[in-house]
Parts: sequence; structure tokens; C-alpha cells
Amino acid sequence: MDAQMPSKSNIEELYNSYYPIFSCILNNVQNMLAGDLDLNPRPVLKSRIKSFKSYYSKVVRQRADAIYRTDKLVCLTDMIGIRVVCAFLEDISNVVKQISEKYSVREIERKGESMSFKEFGYESVHILINIPTECLDLSVLNPGLVKDHPIPPELCCEIQVRTILQDAWAEVEHELIYKTEFTPFDAPLRRKLACVNASLSLADTIFQEIRDYQKNFQRAVDERRESFYQKADVITDQENGLQAVKGQAQAKQEDIGRVSPYVRGTIDDMILRALQAHNSGNLDLAVTIYSDILNSKTQLNDNVLSVIHKHRGMAFFAQNKYNEALEDFEKSANYGTDNFRSIYYMGIVYGVTGQNEKALEAFTKSLELNGFQSHAYYRRALTYFNLADYQKSLEDLNAANRLGLDNDECKALRAKLNKKFDMM
Repeated sequence: MDAQMPSKSNIEELYNSYYPIFSCILNNVQNMLAGDLDLNPRPVLKSRIKSFKSYYSKVVRQRADAIYRTDKLVCLTDMIGIRVVCAFLEDISNVVKQISEKYSVREIERKGESMSFKEFGYESVHILINIPTECLDLSVLNPGLVKDHPIPPELCCEIQVRTILQDAWAEVEHELIYKTEFTPFDAPLRRKLACVNASLSLADTIFQEIRDYQKNFQRAVDERRESFYQKADVITDQENGLQAVKGQAQAKQEDIGRVSPYVRGTIDDMILRALQAHNSGNLDLAVTIYSDILNSKTQLNDNVLSVIHKHRGMAFFAQNKYNEALEDFEKSANYGTDNFRSIYYMGIVYGVTGQNEKALEAFTKSLELNGFQSHAYYRRALTYFNLADYQKSLEDLNAANRLGLDNDECKALRAKLNKKFDMM
């Protein structure tokens, strides 16, 4: 049989002659994949064509029978590959889902999935996809080369999906283990490597848990802020005779199915519970939790104090306790040197309580800190209107429109301004 087997040099020559073909196809697939994946933050894509040394070692080991039977190129499933490196564990399942929906998948293998809780090792998801038809366009290559090198019908692309830490471990493990041979006397080194891998796995888990918490927190903050704006708009609409119906924001907490990294009773946990109570309408509980945080013996920095006072102020506002709300917003603004939003909230409280001069001062100060607040321009325009300064009211209303705000309230104010100008 040895006499029938092609020489290594002939196999290498054939393999290398296909390099431009594989490179063109791989580049096409990578460009398509980069455009199809929708993640934030965006993953990093790396690609490679299997080196001849690795190819020859594997093809002799796994496909020797094929080498004897043909003088054509013998394909392996990982001859061309793309690595998708994600920031978080949850991104892996999202990538797998998106690839499965948009590509013809041959196989999905989850490396390391069968390991017991006592083991740590290589982890990755490997996806084999058929080459999309549009990626087989080789028009940029020499026509003669393409004609003499028909694309093997079994050619596919292996896509490996990992986190940043899994990728780092795989790179190091490849250098320290697969490029050398451990002897039984290397057991202490293996234990050290296992400890490093365990630490990286734990870090991945913690990163994901923190991200889950932050998403839950931000969702609660957005809902709470929206309910605050809705209440302020309802009061304004009533004053202006508008009949717009506004629904209260509903809490839509997502069950992430993971253990929170924050110990119950810590500041982070208490803030999240207060926000959830606020969004569900349990305002007394929300105020109580915010107050417990402020009255705790824990040393809080100015940023935390600013946030807690701002949140409690919004809860007071929802209870129609405007004096208490104003006091909290003022404290929040004082603790945060550039807290334009708390100052804006002060302006809203002044506005709904008829203190237009103070409202004007607050809105102006907030806009000086951040001039891209469409709602602040609208509120100041409304305040100018109440103070009978119709020209400045129109200027601010136009500024709000330029920033993208053109809702029913803006249209109603513009109609009232037009009537005032018509009367002049």
C-alpha cells in the first residue's frame, strides 16, 4: 500500500494550489457572517485556513483510505474556519441561533459539554455550515486557476463560537499542551492549568451575572423614568385641556434564570428591589427602601447619594408629594456636579406647581449642562408660554422639533402659539 500512496510533497503541492480558492471563499463567508450577526457588543471575527502541517497530520490519521483511492484533494471539515469571539456567555447562544436561522447547518458540537463538575478544559461551540452559494463567487481569481481547481462538493466552513476568556484559554492551552508532550511527572503543571481554566470559567460566569443584573437594573430605571414623564405629561395635558390618554408603564421584569451576584441586603440589591417596587406601583415600599439606604451606616459616595435621592424624588412625585420630591431632586443635583437630569426634574416639579420663574431657571441650567434634551426644550417652551414670552417659547419649540420631538403636546403648543401670534 505504501507504494500506492501519493508522496507528501505531491499532497502538499495540491493542497497549496487550492490556497487562493479557499482564501477567497473564506473571505466571502466571513464578510457575510459579519453582516448577518446582530450582537451588542459586536463579536470579533478571526479566520484561518488550516496549515498543511495540521492538514497532513489529520488527513493521514482520519482519511488515509481516501488518499489511497484518489489523486484529488481530500477534504476535512475544518480546512477553512472562522472564530467568533464574544464578550459574554449569553452571546454564544445568540450567535448559534442566528447562524442556525440564516445558514445551512450540518452539525453543531458543544466542546466540553460532557465534562463533569470536577473537570475543567477546552470549551467552545463548533458549527459546520455548508458554503452559501453566493460565497462561491471566485470571479476575482484567475479563470484558469478556478477551472483547474474544482471546488470539492463536501467543502464546508467550521465556525467556532467562544467568549473572550474561552478563546484566551484555547490559545494558551494549544501552546502549552498540544504542541508538547506531558509525561506523568507533569501532573502538578496540569493541576495549575486546571486552576487557571477554572478561574477563567468563574470569571465568565461572574461577568454574565453582572451583565444580567445591569440589564435588569437598566430596564427598571427606564420604566421608572417613563412613568415619571407620563405623570408629568398627564398633569400638563390637564392644564392645557388635552384629552390624551396615557397608560402607566408596566413592570416587565425578565426572569434571567441565574443567580444574582449581589448578596441580598447590599446596596445594589436594595436599589433593584426599590425600582421593582416603584414600577409595580408599591410606592410606599419603594420610598422605604430608598430611605433605608440613605439612613444606613454604610459610607455612600456622592454618586450613590445623588442616584438614591433622584429615585426617591421620583417616587415622591408619583405620590403627589411635590415638596419632598423637590427636596430630593435638589439634593441629587448638589451631590452630582453635572446632574442635568435631576435639575430637569426640579424644573418639572416647579412647573406642575405653578412656579414658572423657578422652572425656567431649572430648565435653562439643565440645558446648559446638556443641550441635547428635546423634552427640556419643550418644557422650557411651555414655561415661556405660561410667562407670555411667546417668541422664546416658539424658539424652544423649534429646537425640540429639530431634536426629533414632535408629539401631540408639541403640536398643541404650536397651535396655541399660532393663535397668540395671529392676535398680535
